[in-house]
Amino acid sequence: MADFVMFVSFVIKQLIDKEIEPGIYQVADDEALSTNELINIMAASQNKKAAIRHIPVRLIETLARFGGFFKLPLNTERLKKLTESYVVSNKKIKLALGIEKMPVTAVDGLRRTFEFFEH
Repeated sequence: MADFVMFVSFVIKQLIDKEIEPGIYQVADDEALSTNELINIMAASQNKKAAIRHIPVRLIETLARFGGFFKLPLNTERLKKLTESYVVSNKKIKLALGIEKMPVTAVDGLRRTFEFFEH
């Protein structure tokens, strides 16, 4: 939790201290993580082995089609939203702030956050 606060505080302080062009900036980690990587980090922070089950894509797609037909919570539209990429680029804000990388990596920040909530 402290890493997230440090990360946001760093960005806000940089935005206040430097004169940057007005605009929309994506505040994001330098690296993107998959859901499986996130689960593995969570498990490792609790000294456990991740229990990831691999389900065939065709089975999930078929279930989503049935869900659409029978008005169930999982349908093709929701499946698409669940499986889309939500990766954003932080290149613009790093250029504006004149930095090469963010002060905390995604993996380190997540690991410390999960360990914080474990106590």
